[in-house]
Amino acid sequence: MDIRQLKYFVAIVECGSLSKAAEKLCVAQPSLSQQVAGLEAELKAKLLLRSHQGVQPTEAGRTLYLRARDVMRQMAQIPLAVRMNGMESGQVAIGLPTSVAVVFALPMFEYVRRHYPGIRLQIVEGMSGYLAELMANGRLDMAILFRETETRGVSVRPLFDENLFVFGRIDGIGPAQDVPMRHLANVPMVLPSAANGLRVLIERAFAHEGVDPDIVADIDSLPTMLAIARQEEVVTIVSSDAFGRNTADRHLVHRLIDPEISRPVSLCVPNALPTSAVSLAIQKVVIRLVAELVASGVWSGVLHRNDTGTLQL
Repeated sequence: MDIRQLKYFVAIVECGSLSKAAEKLCVAQPSLSQQVAGLEAELKAKLLLRSHQGVQPTEAGRTLYLRARDVMRQMAQIPLAVRMNGMESGQVAIGLPTSVAVVFALPMFEYVRRHYPGIRLQIVEGMSGYLAELMANGRLDMAILFRETETRGVSVRPLFDENLFVFGRIDGIGPAQDVPMRHLANVPMVLPSAANGLRVLIERAFAHEGVDPDIVADIDSLPTMLAIARQEEVVTIVSSDAFGRNTADRHLVHRLIDPEISRPVSLCVPNALPTSAVSLAIQKVVIRLVAELVASGVWSGVLHRNDTGTLQL
């Protein structure tokens, strides 16, 4: 096999279609099919499952895909490594949930740009479940996710616990005033869909207190939830970092109490393959920068975890 075959195979898997991959690569579709057939013959394994909906990798194909992406990434880093001899260099992809990206993306970009000019940072923003899927598929080197326990193939480094806040106008509650959970019993609410971890956490907390939340819409978009709660007579529940440095909406932000709801936030890194020097450098940047942002008050409403995982105010 050669690097061209691996490049073609990666494109096919990521596009989910031979025709789309052929268009992306500017290669004739029969040529792609021939390359895949050559790989399958050489490896003595079926690599793709074909259907009317497109193609999907088999288990053997998924293994090849992950290895091929790693090889292609290393190949792409060679010219930069030569130019930046003696310095960390290469590309690192990190996933950030939208609420985290609001606070963290810009400071991280600026820090890496200043201290690691040889590292090309790729930031992917999205819902936590989507980022976990990308990481599992080998498209992210790491992600900040809402979890604290390790799972198969993923190492977890706890960063902090964040409290949840109510966003919107609530009868009987003044600007920025604390809101007891029972006060939300009959308040219309928009939340992420049932598959979202935040939704599960909120519903469990409400059920524990015997409060039935009045959920009027399922919205899997943080900006959209905030926009609806800002304009309509509904509220949503989000983390304090969802608002970033914007102070215009602070009068709509209410701390949820009696009880408080919090969730762990951790740096998650796949451990199936060896960690590169550039990935390790960015991991250290994340841990250091989070601590600095929390200590300076830029990242509010969270409890930082020190190197031993202990919570610190």
